[in-house]
Amino acid sequence: MKPHDQFAKNYLEELLSPLGTVEVSKEVTDETRQVDIFFSPTETGQNTEYLG
Repeated sequence: MKPHDQFAKNYLEELLSPLGTVEVSKEVTDETRQVDIFFSPTETGQNTEYLG
């Protein structure tokens, strides 16, 4: 994995984790593919001001 790719994944995980569940390098079912970042927002939508 390239350094910029790992940096982007770590950055998005830190940014989105207060707002929901973040899974890095998750396999998704369709044709068995893998996505770099998978984000599921929480039901309450707390801390939305965190994003600016």
